[in-house]
Amino acid sequence: MSSTSPQKTIALALSEATQRLQVISETPRLDAELLLSHALQISRAQLLARLRDTMPVCYPFEEALRRRLDYEPIAYIVGEWEFFSLSFLTRAPMLTPRPETEHLVEVTLDAATTLRAVLKRPLRILELGCGSGCVAVSVAHSLPDAQVTATDINPDALALTHENAVRHNVAVQLYEGDLFTALPSDNAEAFDILVSNPPYVESGVWDNLSPVIQRHEDPRALLAGEDGLDIIRRIIHDAPAYLHPHAFIALEIGEKQFDAVAELLQEDGFSRCSACKDLAGIQRIAYAWKTAPQP
Repeated sequence: MSSTSPQKTIALALSEATQRLQVISETPRLDAELLLSHALQISRAQLLARLRDTMPVCYPFEEALRRRLDYEPIAYIVGEWEFFSLSFLTRAPMLTPRPETEHLVEVTLDAATTLRAVLKRPLRILELGCGSGCVAVSVAHSLPDAQVTATDINPDALALTHENAVRHNVAVQLYEGDLFTALPSDNAEAFDILVSNPPYVESGVWDNLSPVIQRHEDPRALLAGEDGLDIIRRIIHDAPAYLHPHAFIALEIGEKQFDAVAELLQEDGFSRCSACKDLAGIQRIAYAWKTAPQP
């Protein structure tokens, strides 16, 4: 007499996956839900409404779990990630959009409100090092009348930014090259806002970073010399030549870097230096004015 074991439910599949993921993730249940909903090609809400349903044979789910257990970011596995209420295509090894970077968009939009009231014209906004394009595209989506330009030294990053710009039906001018040198030589008009999420991690801490970063993300997008400020120094030093007299600059920075960055900004003529804290209380965005506009 033969017997058959009862078929697994979606709830049980999620429970088992959660247990497996506990060793590598701080959010194993959420990871399991995201991976299974992606594998089944349904929304997470639909998945949670079907917990009692029988779990179909789903080889993509097992492959997704294998990749996640190798510390691969979920954004790479599912191929997209939400940032500033928009869905962005993601590809390794470009950095996945991070929630703290949303503050960079927020301070940019706040400055844009001030500048538009004073200048009374569409703004020219430049992002240096666009990566996936999450910042440039989010800004362009929120400011449809602005002229948004983005540069990156990595042609693959520019290709991904272009795809995300098309995905959200926004226009972003893209140039390949190292920081400001990517801009065309005949670029005559100054920019009103300069924004960047540059590499800012100290080279000496690489071995202490999460396996998620070490195994899968591009160190060139993260490491910036002994104190993590090599790229930030270059941006701040060269920026005045490319900026309108009343321009605004905003930079994502690392923990405990604000005092050094504020000093660099002041040395190169910027004023009203301040910081925006992320949800962890870290001074995550340093920003300043070339000359603060008067209302």
